[in-house]
Amino acid sequence: SSEVLEAIENVFQDVLKSLAQKKAPVLTMANRADWRNIEFKDSVGLQMIPHCTTKQIRSDCPRSALKFALVLKVLSMIYKMVQSNTYATKRDIYYSDTLLFGSQSVVDSIINDISCMLKIPRRSLHILSTTKGFVAGNLSYTEEDGTKVNCTCSATIILHAANLNRKDLISHAKFMLIVEKDATFQRLLDDDFCNKVSPCIMITGRGVPDLNTRLLVRKLWDSFQIPIFTLMDADPHGVEIMCIYKYGSVSMSFEAHHLTVPSIKWLGLLPSDLERLNIHKDVLIPFTKQDQNKLASIQKRPYIACQPMWKKELEIMAATKLKAEIQALTSLSSDYLSRVYLPNKLQFGGWL
Repeated sequence: SSEVLEAIENVFQDVLKSLAQKKAPVLTMANRADWRNIEFKDSVGLQMIPHCTTKQIRSDCPRSALKFALVLKVLSMIYKMVQSNTYATKRDIYYSDTLLFGSQSVVDSIINDISCMLKIPRRSLHILSTTKGFVAGNLSYTEEDGTKVNCTCSATIILHAANLNRKDLISHAKFMLIVEKDATFQRLLDDDFCNKVSPCIMITGRGVPDLNTRLLVRKLWDSFQIPIFTLMDADPHGVEIMCIYKYGSVSMSFEAHHLTVPSIKWLGLLPSDLERLNIHKDVLIPFTKQDQNKLASIQKRPYIACQPMWKKELEIMAATKLKAEIQALTSLSSDYLSRVYLPNKLQFGGWL
């Protein structure tokens, strides 16, 4: 905490120095959205390069003056929370002054900018993200306040994964399955999938994963070193989500070391599965222009070059211009996913 306080004090001292010299204060931070600032390393994923291009938030420029003020406002809130050892969610910060911030996304972006500027992980800033992910299966752990959590019985909301110590995690799972959608996750729970094939841990970020879900996946990987498989829709959006778990995202590349698991495998739904299983054309969905653009963008990314099998699957998707949701498997039989598809894939190594 003293490191966080000192880092914030340094920012304010620089502002005061500029004012004393009758200069307009300026905040300088790494440009998180620029691909030129990102390098791909197959052992880590997408990470920010050490000497990256920066952007300035000026206090004397009409376009950036409000953002300058908002960054200082959030920094002062973080300072008070660290001093008093209290925490707030990103939503709490937004609702402390909705008129000033304007939207939740403005607050989220500023918090990530501050974390990147101070080179301090977001969880050390005493800001918690409102979590949306679920975990279920062969896992139990003890929270900071001593509460024992058992995920064997039902889906458990993923709380502040950053606070879990490795020694608090107990599991006899043989593998982990990351499921893109909540509906599929719940269906697999209803089918008792966690115990049927062999004990496993299932996780869903319910779409694009939040920070807590990604932290938990990484923490479980560090703790148990068991295979991790992903079950996504056979569409560009599903591939994008899988890549976030495996290689990280551009906007959070400064925290890649805590968030990515490059050993994650693509189990399904593979574009090649659609033809192999003779999925009826009626349940396939034609690409939109947005899908085509997303796929083209993914195909150009540095990590696809080192995944020749993935490259082939994306080429199949691009050639057919068709996508499929995991639910497409129910056209074969209502429990095909848990009874046939997943057990066969896991037994015979049908992953990439």
